[in-house]
Amino acid sequence: MVERLTSKDAAKIAKALGDPTRLAIYAQIAKADELFCGEIVEVQAVSPGTISHHLKVLSELNLITARRDGLNIFYRAVPETLGKYREYLSSLNS
Repeated sequence: MVERLTSKDAAKIAKALGDPTRLAIYAQIAKADELFCGEIVEVQAVSPGTISHHLKVLSELNLITARRDGLNIFYRAVPETLGKYREYLSSLNS
């Protein structure tokens, strides 16, 4: 993503985090330093394939990053992106 969010970027993030399951997955990752996919699957009440889809959406918006270590994929939140989203929302009141 760019330094400053566009309206289009902000709308995509709003839509992504507007899904209750995706928001729960993001919150789970954001509360931890790093989680591997199996830890996310254990907590969420949806199939691994559904979780994979949600992780892809969050990754495409740079809300999370992924790194592979052997067979495991580890996820970490990107707080800067959420910060830019908050800044965008705050600018609407100015």
